[in-house]
Amino acid sequence: MQFFRHGELAHSYIISTSKRPPSNVKDSLGTPCGLHAIAERIGAGQPPGIVFKSRVPTGYHFNELPDSSTHPNLITSRILWLRGLEPSVNQGGDVDTYERYVYIHGTNHEDRLGTPQSAGCVLMNNLDIIALYEEVRAGDLVWIGA
Repeated sequence: MQFFRHGELAHSYIISTSKRPPSNVKDSLGTPCGLHAIAERIGAGQPPGIVFKSRVPTGYHFNELPDSSTHPNLITSRILWLRGLEPSVNQGGDVDTYERYVYIHGTNHEDRLGTPQSAGCVLMNNLDIIALYEEVRAGDLVWIGA
């Protein structure tokens, strides 16, 4: 994923997206494509690797959980909740990114970044998502290509 500021490349990140083909359809588990905005920023001040459940920090680092190495993907460090901006493409009805709870977030499987592994979210290294979180604001645009 590349992050641009004033038309210049500011940062480049290794990410992972869905194990399934890209898809905007509800229950597809595919990463949605198209133009999105950051709807909500969640997790300010939390330590790297903290696990979130229903967007609330659990108080546990993923290494403190007994099944963290076998758990598919925990939501860790920060959450950037995405809202689709294209009606009938990624907004509304059965294609609504926000209603699908699609996030950009940290992962307990940083060693697997760069390979498809999520259930629709965009996964990042924990320190990278914290850095990105500090750079972006609600309303900033995110383009996800196929």
